[in-house]
Amino acid sequence: LWRLGYCARLLKTNHFRTAASNTSFPAVWMLLAQHSGRIPGLFVVVRKNTFFTMPETVEDNANPELYLPHPGVRGMTLLNREAFKKTVVVPALKVKKEIVNRVLKSLKQSVLQRPGLKRVVEDPEDEDSRFVILDPHKIPEFSLGESEQQVLKELSVHPEVSKYNLELTYENFKSEEILRAVLPEGQEVTSGFSRVGHIAHLNLRDHQLPYRHLIGQVIMDKNPGITCVVNKTNIIDSTYRNFEMEVLAGENNLVTKVKENNIAYELDFSKVYWNPRLSTEHGRIVELLKPGDVLFDVFAGIGPFAIPAARRKCRVFANDLNPESYTWLLHNCKLNKVDTKVKAFNMDGRDFLRGPVREELSKELLLLKEGQKTAFHIVMNLPALAVEFLDVFRHLLVGEPCSPAGLPTVHCYGFSKHSNPARDIQERAEASLGTSLAGRCSTFLVRNVAPNKEMLCLSFQIPADVLYKRPCP
Repeated sequence: LWRLGYCARLLKTNHFRTAASNTSFPAVWMLLAQHSGRIPGLFVVVRKNTFFTMPETVEDNANPELYLPHPGVRGMTLLNREAFKKTVVVPALKVKKEIVNRVLKSLKQSVLQRPGLKRVVEDPEDEDSRFVILDPHKIPEFSLGESEQQVLKELSVHPEVSKYNLELTYENFKSEEILRAVLPEGQEVTSGFSRVGHIAHLNLRDHQLPYRHLIGQVIMDKNPGITCVVNKTNIIDSTYRNFEMEVLAGENNLVTKVKENNIAYELDFSKVYWNPRLSTEHGRIVELLKPGDVLFDVFAGIGPFAIPAARRKCRVFANDLNPESYTWLLHNCKLNKVDTKVKAFNMDGRDFLRGPVREELSKELLLLKEGQKTAFHIVMNLPALAVEFLDVFRHLLVGEPCSPAGLPTVHCYGFSKHSNPARDIQERAEASLGTSLAGRCSTFLVRNVAPNKEMLCLSFQIPADVLYKRPCP
């Protein structure tokens, strides 16, 4: 139990520290594997929340330069695949072709396992024989250990290890190996990107910009299905939640199709906001809804909350200020055959809350019968500004309060750089509402956006004394 607790704390610490990059997971995996054989299941669950990364490079302690590209590629800004050709000397066994499979099975720990490289090659001097390529890290001195020799003896294979000239090309190197060889020594290498359909989305640092077109081409080469690579060139605009981008490689086609939680969406990535890292959070909120519930989505985007909620037989009111998002929201509602269940609006968030939301709540809460199980949820997913909109709920309705069970539940998202982000977002929400939420709210850590910057979701039922303005007698 102590080991399991230690491993869980270790995983939590490393996961939250590097949620914007996937590079720490192999190290965490190795440490967890040392302590518990049951942890791999937990590891798989956590990995679902991560985003696409380039293949990891396994550190070679025996000969760190063995699988590195030719040093002449350092500083290359225009990709020249021919410059990556290199010949390395590796150990090999000469084996009769009819027993090759038996040798591979018996020496599976010593045989070359590098993806993309053949483990068995022809012998140009003997058509009845083959060369089985061995891992140079496992056979560093070109001589087999006693256990391997015993295995070969049983198979009647001569244990002498030959030296084989193995040619490596651009196709044999991993993305990170190529970029580490090209970029100036000691500088950070891009290790991750978001994938949106056929588009790979990068956030390059300043020192990487001179190599941006090469980086884009390498990512496209090494990741099947990616036909366009873009780099964000400015911060997200808080009004429409989109950003300017530059196409680094591939086709200039930013209309794409994505699938999230078994639902398909289509969008123009250059004009609307879409973040594949939020799929788990979208699913978490939708799981709270029951058939017959009502969802008000204040900043709906193209519908990642609204559409799955409608498919759960909820009544949905979805709004977005961005006319492009509104257009794609309507398109995706039709695409998923829920256009009759979603009422879409193209309004400012405050106007939406004071208009359609107030009108619907006034009508529905007045008719709410004792014991009725209809729940009302208001999602406010605009982390940069949503907390500032909470003051709209002050005396939004007029009349006698409904039963506490009927009070709407708000799910408000926000960013925090505070040392105690949960307390920070709660205090900011309380300032907007003009009341205390102590004991009446919960905070969920959605993801780490940047070093010392967290995205959180604050959920609470709007207090009756905040939501209602009682009429004068």
